[in-house]
Amino acid sequence: MELLRELTRLQHERGCLDEATLRELSREKNVPLYRLQGLVSFYPHFRATPPPRVSVRVCRDVSCAMAGCERLSHELRDRLAGRDDVEITDVSCVGRCDTAPGVTINDMPVRLSSATTVDDLVALLDDLSPARPHRGPRRWKCDPYQNVGDHYGTVHSLVSSATDFRTFCPQRLKDCNLLGMGGAGFPAGLKWDLVAREHSQPKYVICNADESEPGTFKDRVILDELPHLVIEGMVLAALTIGAERGIVYLRHEYGREQQSLERALADARRLGLLGDNAAGSEQRFDIEIFISPGGYILGEETALLEALEDKRGEPRNKPPYPGTHGLWGKPTLINNVETFALATSILHHGKPWWDEQGKGSYCGLKFVSVSGDVEDPGVYEIPLGTTVAELIALAGGMKDGKRLQAFLPGGASSNFLTAADASVPLDFAAMKQAGSMLGTGAVIVIAEGRDLFALATNIVRFFRNESCGKCVPCRIGTDKAVALLEEVQAGNTGSAELNLLPELGKTLEQTSICGLGQVALNPMLSMMKKFPDAIPRN
Repeated sequence: MELLRELTRLQHERGCLDEATLRELSREKNVPLYRLQGLVSFYPHFRATPPPRVSVRVCRDVSCAMAGCERLSHELRDRLAGRDDVEITDVSCVGRCDTAPGVTINDMPVRLSSATTVDDLVALLDDLSPARPHRGPRRWKCDPYQNVGDHYGTVHSLVSSATDFRTFCPQRLKDCNLLGMGGAGFPAGLKWDLVAREHSQPKYVICNADESEPGTFKDRVILDELPHLVIEGMVLAALTIGAERGIVYLRHEYGREQQSLERALADARRLGLLGDNAAGSEQRFDIEIFISPGGYILGEETALLEALEDKRGEPRNKPPYPGTHGLWGKPTLINNVETFALATSILHHGKPWWDEQGKGSYCGLKFVSVSGDVEDPGVYEIPLGTTVAELIALAGGMKDGKRLQAFLPGGASSNFLTAADASVPLDFAAMKQAGSMLGTGAVIVIAEGRDLFALATNIVRFFRNESCGKCVPCRIGTDKAVALLEEVQAGNTGSAELNLLPELGKTLEQTSICGLGQVALNPMLSMMKKFPDAIPRN
């Protein structure tokens, strides 16, 4: 982490990481220059040339594409032509799908609304004080604490009652069948148990807060409004597995959320939850924040570990898995933000309470990001078993009263489903049976009249852009797929050529190292299967 943190600090101080800066750092740290150059060239947040006074970034991905990001980007370029002090860049998801089109000014998010004009946005470039979204505190069912003074009561209660964390916590999570909420859905209790059984030391607890997939922004809200639940979940995990060090791996676009987390960490240290005697357990445990230098691939847990080891963030071959050979080759427990927050709730309340939270035969709660063609996009805490139709109603219904055409239930990597599937419950097994996945719980709603082929192409382009390039199938396959799709979309190639995609998708699924390449073509393939009439007929 030392090198990447130092590179981040130097860029913040000097504006860029030019050759002179890298040579200076190379001598100071006794690190080969080529290694530093390799890091700077890999991570998109680093830049080798001086930045302009103002950097405007416009998200180009699926939810923002539906909200007119391309038009906004063109208008800004036209209005600001000739201004050398302003740089406008189209970028991958900035985690602001609820206020699409996502825009940042000097890495500060700007909340656009229907009343916002290009003139308003241009005016912000000159005063450099963009309005930042804020809403009052909300009550969340998963938060067991009514008052700030009650925070961390769960771990203090378990410590004071001499609870055997090693057996109690994994078993309670298993009893409640808490699954990992980062997308893979691996049983959390089993993961905690497996790492706890490892004898090698030291061990690490890592919170993956690098959600970067289009449509996914729930962890951002949890970090902002419920950071104490995440911190307590990490402490509970540490006392379970015997770890002394915790790391929150946070995407650099989440500056406001970083501030919320830092305040909560300071409070936790003041209250004795963190430190040499964490929560009175006689075990040392503390948490630090690591700011990611950017890249969707860093959400993959082994790529994240490579970054923490000051390497290019390329996924590792598995096995071995992080639970046995994680950070620096040591046992490492990695869960995402939502998983740690819900683990705290479950360990506080127990199974009967968790069972009651679900709907019908389903058990538990789920945070869901909703974006696209709804009146009130945002993050909703719902009972598992809530149908997609009920979720859309909760989000204010379809925008402008239009009818539902399609939706993606688990973010950009999930398969398209039709309006007829809106009665499917939001649940891991139910969505799998319907032919898609709950994934990260990022529902992208698409109204009638939208060009589904263009939206699916946009998603494949995202995966092409975010491929780390380590494995040939993903690097070459996604590029070939995008080239073909764009040619068909432009009318330069007959749609019959799309028959090549299923075989290419199967090759990527079977030979790519990580999940990015394995799912890159699935959204397009599912769209073609579910909506054959949306395919251009050339």
